Amino acid sequence: MRSSSPPRPFLIALPKAELHLHLEGSIGPPTLLELRQRHGMEGASLAEVERLYSYVDFPGFLTAFKDVTGHLRTPDDYELITYRLMESLKSQNVLHAEVFVSVGVCLWRKQDFTAIFEGLECGRERGEKDFGISLLWIFDAVRQFGAEKAQEVVDVAIQFRDRNVAGFGIGGDELQGPAELFKDVYAKAGEHGLHLTAHAGENAGPESIWGALNLRVERIGHGLTAGQDPELIEELAERQIPIEVCVTSNLRTGCCADVAQHPVKRFFDQGLMLTLNTDDPAMFDTSLVDEYQFVQDTFGFTDEHLRELARNSFEASFLPAEKKVRFLDLLDATALRP
Repeated sequence: MRSSSPPRPFLIALPKAELHLHLEGSIGPPTLLELRQRHGMEGASLAEVERLYSYVDFPGFLTAFKDVTGHLRTPDDYELITYRLMESLKSQNVLHAEVFVSVGVCLWRKQDFTAIFEGLECGRERGEKDFGISLLWIFDAVRQFGAEKAQEVVDVAIQFRDRNVAGFGIGGDELQGPAELFKDVYAKAGEHGLHLTAHAGENAGPESIWGALNLRVERIGHGLTAGQDPELIEELAERQIPIEVCVTSNLRTGCCADVAQHPVKRFFDQGLMLTLNTDDPAMFDTSLVDEYQFVQDTFGFTDEHLRELARNSFEASFLPAEKKVRFLDLLDATALRP
């Protein structure tokens, strides 16, 4: 959520990484309008486009997300949105991002994903050159499509494993696609050296998070409902499993009914390893700097707390150790400045 006060210069200058960020959810209305005009689609006005970003609950959000992805048809489209995302990250001093690509949706639409991936990589290379941003891909399968379709996503991830594809995950409706269905899928992904994450505890209870842990995930996306199970909180704190917290997302989708009920500060005080993230920044009208400002204003996070969250974002990344150290050194140098 956007705070009532503008982001402080300290938060903009703070080196950060973002670990839970959907490429398709980063497409703002002006870019979506550009895509709609490019493809000669009906309703090519900003007002028509902005209607796609209106929804009242989590199923409505999933439908809106699917509608937005329907504008992505060519490799050039994917190059454009990747480059625009990296430009936005640069303005917030986000030095590294691990970005979900909805490969499961691309395959469902029977798109040529090999060609699309070339567009993604072209956009990433341009963004790295122009903005100095580090970016890794996480290939995302759709839970409600089932395990067989998820396996197809893993196979594509393995194919491009040596081209900045760092991980595999599942998103979508946890209630329609419980973690247990994907045991063999995750086993194969792990055997081929892919890092593992999963959306869990977003629109389902703590049992969904336990299910994700049983898949041997290295990070949990959302983890909103973990507080309903004290034993789970103890497990997450003891093992320091990173939780990719997305406060505004949880509020906008209705997964968290009221801001006062959001557990982000409680989780932090209980010793969980948290990172702050936007999830789908354009669809939720937020940015990572906005998220930092919002949790400070709303939940009383101090500057030191926010530095810890920024440190967590690099430590929990799927980067090799030497790159993590390089980013952490930059963070420490910034924190030492008067």
